[in-house]
Amino acid sequence: MSKPIYVLNGPNLNLLGVREPEIYGYTRLSDIEARCTELAAARHVPVVFRQTNHEGELIDWVQEAREHASVLILNPAGYGHTSVALLDALKALSQPIIECHLSNPHAREPFRHHSYVSLAAKAVIAGMGAIGYELAIEAALRLIEK
Repeated sequence: MSKPIYVLNGPNLNLLGVREPEIYGYTRLSDIEARCTELAAARHVPVVFRQTNHEGELIDWVQEAREHASVLILNPAGYGHTSVALLDALKALSQPIIECHLSNPHAREPFRHHSYVSLAAKAVIAGMGAIGYELAIEAALRLIEK
């Protein structure tokens, strides 16, 4: 059995489906988790799926992924635009990092146009809504198979 794909989610993503659905959609994070787990399980790859509103906890999980993950999919939410500490933790990983955003940050407010996470990411998937996570899982599975 291969190492799991880690899917880590930053602040406010626990409110998916109710917070600004015109931007983020109506799909709940638990539905996204179920779909990611189902897609990866079909290829016998486990998924570790987590969400936190706390920057330090997210960094702890990134550091854990260094030892235990095959690929890291990260939706940093607001921390992507603000957290050098998160970037530093990501730069310690040798695993591929896929940055995932529900909305397209480049089509939004100017402060969202910069992502520290992108400096460490192999790929960025943005603007596809909940389907973006499915695309990220497929990309992760292909990276694992290489």
